[in-house]
Amino acid sequence: MSKRDYYDVLGVSRNAGDDEIKKVYRKLAMEHHPDRNPDNPKSEERFKEAKEAYEILSDPNKRSAYDQQGHAGVDPSMGGGSPHGFSSDTFGDVFGDIFGGQGTQSNSYRGADLRYNMEITLEQAARGTETKIRVPTMASCDVCHGSGAKQGTSPSTCPTCNGHGQVRMQQGFFSIQQTCPKCHGSGKFISSPCGKCFGEGRIKQHKTLSVKIPAGVDDGDRIRLSGEGEAGIKGSPSGDLYVVVNLLAHSVFQRDNNDLHCEMPISFTTAALGGELQVPTIDGYAKIKVPAETQSGKIFRLRGKGIKGIRSHTHGDLMCHLMVETPVKLAARQKELLHELEALNQKDSSRHSPRTRSWVNKVREFFTD
Repeated sequence: MSKRDYYDVLGVSRNAGDDEIKKVYRKLAMEHHPDRNPDNPKSEERFKEAKEAYEILSDPNKRSAYDQQGHAGVDPSMGGGSPHGFSSDTFGDVFGDIFGGQGTQSNSYRGADLRYNMEITLEQAARGTETKIRVPTMASCDVCHGSGAKQGTSPSTCPTCNGHGQVRMQQGFFSIQQTCPKCHGSGKFISSPCGKCFGEGRIKQHKTLSVKIPAGVDDGDRIRLSGEGEAGIKGSPSGDLYVVVNLLAHSVFQRDNNDLHCEMPISFTTAALGGELQVPTIDGYAKIKVPAETQSGKIFRLRGKGIKGIRSHTHGDLMCHLMVETPVKLAARQKELLHELEALNQKDSSRHSPRTRSWVNKVREFFTD
């Protein structure tokens, strides 16, 4: 079967630049790589075809020969270059940043990040606080100082990968880089491991940290403590610790971003006649004037009595929801007075109870329609 045109294989024009060819090949190779398509011979063949096309078109000399003479210009049986004699580093050149790269690998294995859930009160969130926490973690071994090697010795270069951290596995006419099975990618081999950490370079322990909670934090906010996570492997950098704030429920206030809400019960006489109330705020008490004939559910906004968020320049507001309370456990005289009040209200209900009157009219209209 005749070979397809290399430009058609990659889906590029004959005047495509090197960057475009590399980009298209990378996409095709990622899509059809055998590791991503096990037991799919068509995909494997497509991968090999794309790799062969890229090997020719990415080399200026081979591309020139191919442009002039087609496949004959690169066919070894016709005197051209061998399409199967390409460098085994081609795949690594294009995918080094994804599949581990080529040459000497970075031996840095950064430690894992940690998460600590901290519960704080609304007052602590509003004003800020400082507290100590105890965190279980993997810390650098104090005997070998993170190297993993016994005192007086040091790690040696891995004999399997020669310090590269990776080895090449030959599969047919191309090769794939894999993490070295002996050193697990570190490039180092420990012949005499540390007796305390057994070659890990890390030990389990608890550490106590001081955490500053800034004023204005909200539920779910994260505070990053750089380098306070798990120690890296064999002396590599430590991860970070993220303290996640969980706001405890408050007995009086509910927080909504930088605003606060609270429910304030008042007697129906105060609601009817008006009066003055003391309202709790996060910093003490404030006074509000309740006008006569105030209905249950009326909201009073106290500006600036909320919380100043971390990213805000001003304080939020306090929303005070008035709830008219029905008296309970009435004495005989109280019941007598209420009956008198109800009788007076019934004489001119549309005037004294306009909302009830309006609601009754709406119900009548609903049933008559």
